[in-house]
Amino acid sequence: MRIVWKRYSYAIILVIVSFTAAFLYADYVKDANSEGYLKVTVEEGESLWTIAEKFSDRHGLPSDEFISWVERTNGINGDNIYPGEELVIPVLENSEPQVEVTNLAGE
Repeated sequence: MRIVWKRYSYAIILVIVSFTAAFLYADYVKDANSEGYLKVTVEEGESLWTIAEKFSDRHGLPSDEFISWVERTNGINGDNIYPGEELVIPVLENSEPQVEVTNLAGE
């Protein structure tokens, strides 16, 4: 065992450090993806498409990109969501629906 350690100690340490860094980075990226975003509870009869349409004024993404983001972030494979399930969606928690303001002359 000493011969193996003497000969390959740098490689062994490098592999251990690499795996540790990758694990920590993956955990950080997962938290960063869902931090600050709105969590919604799926209601009976809802699909990812209806949720995308429901929040379309708050996310500004095409529906297919919204759905891809939700699937990737929540670990969903396909359009399989169930009532009562909690999903993170790409809408900031403190965002308000965008309202279009028109300034008419003379008012």
